[in-house]
Amino acid sequence: MAITGNKDPLHGKTLEAIVSFLANHYGWEELGKRIQIKCFTDNPSIQSSLKFLRKTQWARTKVEQLYIDSYQNITTI
Repeated sequence: MAITGNKDPLHGKTLEAIVSFLANHYGWEELGKRIQIKCFTDNPSIQSSLKFLRKTQWARTKVEQLYIDSYQNITTI
């Protein structure tokens, strides 16, 4: 029986890797438009974003969903 890979795009990804990917892929300005949270719009940085997202589940859920949507768009091209 063959072992299949995990289909979850979040599997093995750290929050830092996810935020870094999104910041590089969209840029902070576009990221702030897509997910309207202050850590993306007011003097954004990876560290400030991580601090906020680790404490705020609703925002983390939005970031993870954007990553999944972005990941699926990239892998289907």
